Amino acid sequence: MAKFLVPGIAAAAIGALVGAGAVLGGTAAMEQNTLPTVDREGNAPSSLLNQVEYGSR
Repeated sequence: MAKFLVPGIAAAAIGALVGAGAVLGGTAAMEQNTLPTVDREGNAPSSLLNQVEYGSR
């Protein structure tokens, strides 16, 4: 029984480590960690946060 138990446990442990590494590595590679650039062109005093306001308040 030990003939199959030790390789089975070793294979399960290695598989768990590889799977966890793939999940964590994939998540780290795909996460968005940069801020988008804000377009500050145009007439800044006429808009609030660069969005057009229609009508009067």
